[in-house]
Amino acid sequence: MPRIDRDGVNIYYEVHGEGPPLLLTHGYSSTSAMWHGQVDALAANHKLILWDMRGHGQSDYPDDPKAYSEALTVGDMAAILDAVGTERAIIGGLSLGGYMSLAFYRVHPQATRALLIIDTGPGFKKDDAREAWNARALATADRLDQEGLAVLKSATRERATASHRNARGLALAARGMLTQRDARVIELLPDIKVPSLIVVGADDTPFLAASDYMAAKIPGAQKVVIPAAGHAVNIDQPQAFVDAVAPFLKNLPG
Repeated sequence: MPRIDRDGVNIYYEVHGEGPPLLLTHGYSSTSAMWHGQVDALAANHKLILWDMRGHGQSDYPDDPKAYSEALTVGDMAAILDAVGTERAIIGGLSLGGYMSLAFYRVHPQATRALLIIDTGPGFKKDDAREAWNARALATADRLDQEGLAVLKSATRERATASHRNARGLALAARGMLTQRDARVIELLPDIKVPSLIVVGADDTPFLAASDYMAAKIPGAQKVVIPAAGHAVNIDQPQAFVDAVAPFLKNLPG
């Protein structure tokens, strides 16, 4: 399976199908396998690129805490697009993967054809809200250090079934990538100039308000709420997810 070397850190990716490129990023403590139920549908008309974030799945789990950050993650995404010969792609992801997709657009707007933001929050304008989020992320990291991968068994379905080599990388990813440092992503929303689709599960209560906020702030954004779906909307309601995404992809300007 293909990998790219990013300063000694190997990043795993896979490519399915041919057509306009679509890069999808998984959520925290999940892996690229969370999209496997959508490969046939999405790769029918697109070059579908899936990958594992550092500290996750089949990518490397560096021991250096400095090897985990938003900037490095965005760099990994750009390097994968380069490796597959793509200058411009539809950029999408779920939860942390959606946040990183927004962060990617901030750095590489010219490489972003459209945005697909799924069960995601755009960060926080207020320091106290960001600090509360970060406290939860750091608590998750501490639990992973203490209890290992068993922590995930009580998590949502896509995380409980995810395959990781060790808990240390996930803990470092929580500290370096899941925590947030500033409001640059949420402040970017009104300046997004590409077609954007926001998808959220109706039962994903913590992310409903965030989805409304993004739909209101991103110019021209479309929003779809999928009934009887939680945080992993594409796993809870796979057909409804494809039915929401396919028309958006089909109708994108060339």
